[in-house]
Amino acid sequence: MVPSDPGYVHGTHPEEQARLSKLNSLLNKQSLAALQLGGGERILDVGSGLGQLSLAMAQAAGPAGSVLGIERSDEQLSVARARVGTAEVRVEFRRGDALDPPLTADEWGSFDVAHARFVLEHVENPIVVVRALARAVRPGGRIILEDDDHDVLRIWPPSPGVERLWRGYIQSYESAGKDPYVGRHLVSLLHEAGACPRRNRWLSFSGCSGSDTFGALVANLRGILEGARSAIMSATGVTTPDYDNAIEELDRWGRRPDAALWYGTCWAEAIVPGKPVGSHEPDRRRPGS
Repeated sequence: MVPSDPGYVHGTHPEEQARLSKLNSLLNKQSLAALQLGGGERILDVGSGLGQLSLAMAQAAGPAGSVLGIERSDEQLSVARARVGTAEVRVEFRRGDALDPPLTADEWGSFDVAHARFVLEHVENPIVVVRALARAVRPGGRIILEDDDHDVLRIWPPSPGVERLWRGYIQSYESAGKDPYVGRHLVSLLHEAGACPRRNRWLSFSGCSGSDTFGALVANLRGILEGARSAIMSATGVTTPDYDNAIEELDRWGRRPDAALWYGTCWAEAIVPGKPVGSHEPDRRRPGS
């Protein structure tokens, strides 16, 4: 997460932190399984947020492994550090920027795995982040990206007010100079960064009326739209009454016995074949440079 960015649409208010924590609960089991950690890995988690996935990765890596989480938000760092508590895992949370990770000279090129989730959609130049991840990983190590393609959301039966807000949500990214479709570009970004793409997949974020997770999925969608209200209204000109009506429409839709929501997070992995020529200083190049 990069909530210190003024273009970050979600904010860092307590309701948003609660939404993110619940989102972790919904997604982390799939994310951890896809990582296929065997134990002993040294892991860099850029945009570590509340630290829930970082802690799970540290537990999976075991006593011989370790996780370094990089996060810009002081609020989220405080929660992440408190979450570790007395857990017997090797995990450190460090304040820093995904575009310019605060690694020491001997840390560059030393990680077995570099991971970033829901980071690239919030930066103007995602290739800069992916290049930094490639530089952080040892030869033969892995880069793993998870991010959104916001165009893939489907709900049924249709809800015109909700769909209007979701289109506005996408537009708010574009207005801020961010890519709301970055998920579909993950493999290309890995290739451009000099890594060798190996796997890609969807992590399902779907449910229907009657499923155990459906209420949480609808609540997450509501939380996204409420948290991004200012950004959406600024980007689209939607009025407050229309916005309120659309949220009420979502609440009614979520109580329908035939309601279904389909969504998926894009996931991609690549291998770093060798280190770039030059120093281990962070790569500040922009696309095309």
